[in-house]
Amino acid sequence: MRITDQYFWNIIFLLFFFALIFLATIILESEAYMSYDELGFVDFALITLASWRFVRAIVYDKIFAFFREQFYDAVQYKTKVVLAKPEGGPKRTLADLISSPWSFGVWAVAMVAFFYLLTPYAMFPVIILALAAVVSFLQTITNALDWKAKEIKNKVESK
Repeated sequence: MRITDQYFWNIIFLLFFFALIFLATIILESEAYMSYDELGFVDFALITLASWRFVRAIVYDKIFAFFREQFYDAVQYKTKVVLAKPEGGPKRTLADLISSPWSFGVWAVAMVAFFYLLTPYAMFPVIILALAAVVSFLQTITNALDWKAKEIKNKVESK
């Protein structure tokens, strides 16, 4: 299969995304709980942090591995079965999308922003995801500081 054969499916998914954005805009025009001009810094921060954590959960976290694996093929490799991206088709496009934080991030932001604007019921999950993002960031900083402290300690002890 030529690499350009996959372009067809990539274009189909891109058009599907644009159609969803167009439909979401129409829905939000009449059904939105909050309008665009009401969004403040806190709203943007919540949407941003919630989207970041949502992307991390889907693309990287083990709890969603079952979801990601649906878009991969099981391939026999020597004595074991491994997961591999399909050679082509819509399943390949979905595997590429779900494994890329950059690609999935656009879809994630669209989903989080849509539901945030559509209904007040989205506020609680968005706050939970946003706080989880802050906690993840703080944990990453704590781990980095801990590793650096251990490195310095090992240098001092080795002298």
